[in-house]
Amino acid sequence: MQALRNNHIVQGILLAIAATLLWSGNFIISRAVNADIGPISLAFYRWLTATIIIAPFAWKKIKVEKNLVLANKRYLFFVSLTGIALFNTFVYIAGHTTSAINMALIGTTSSPIFATLLAFIFLKEKVGQFRLIGMLICIAGIVLLISNGSLEKLAAFHFTKGDLWILAGAFAFAIYNVLVRKKPSAISATHFLLILFGMGTLMLFPFYVGELFLLPATRWNPTLIGSILYLGAGTSAIAFLCWNMAIQKLGAGRTVLFGNLIPVFSIIEAVLILGEKMSTAHLISGTIVILGLTIANIKSK
Repeated sequence: MQALRNNHIVQGILLAIAATLLWSGNFIISRAVNADIGPISLAFYRWLTATIIIAPFAWKKIKVEKNLVLANKRYLFFVSLTGIALFNTFVYIAGHTTSAINMALIGTTSSPIFATLLAFIFLKEKVGQFRLIGMLICIAGIVLLISNGSLEKLAAFHFTKGDLWILAGAFAFAIYNVLVRKKPSAISATHFLLILFGMGTLMLFPFYVGELFLLPATRWNPTLIGSILYLGAGTSAIAFLCWNMAIQKLGAGRTVLFGNLIPVFSIIEAVLILGEKMSTAHLISGTIVILGLTIANIKSK
């Protein structure tokens, strides 16, 4: 029984890591195409693409699980609203009005704290000593990461409108993580994602139309098209499937800590793809984050 439980935990950890690895590319892509497309349009096309991709895999389940879906329509609405319509849209909006260091600091450190508190309050998940210590270590690693070991950068930190957008996005994603824990087990994983992606896309549609009249027309090019395909398939369909399964195996409070790996992976990708240099502070902070995750996943007696 213990061996089975340990295997269950290992599977959850691997799924969470896979999701964060895919999500880490989201920030690089969003920066690369900011000048070509509006933030709401990017979010809309991302989720529309994800809906189209996931539909063939979940189509047979729609009729079979229709009554169950209708019985949980209120729950599905709020999961779609927080995890699909709000979270990444807020991130894309924030990217236009705040710095990368502010986004990293607020987004990666506040969401795990929000999720842990919400899981404790609403799901009665226990916050063991190891999880608490691990969370604090992760935060320390992220602070070192975004400051590059410079106290001057942290001292110069200040809030902007974009900071509030990323804070709102982090809170929305924390709510999503808690809600996913209560997913009806009878709804298949792929059908669940199809509902979320589809509903989220519909929620974004009127705002997408409004943005068409407010911002310059989208400048379509091969890079933008490839980026949307990656966002729709990798960071949406595959990553969310892995993340939701990880939450089922590890719990919301523990799984959300793996979000701290996103900036670590983003730096590695920036070095390999963009040719940026990795400093000693980057290596040390990455090690600290991994240590924090390891400690957070130790089961308290």
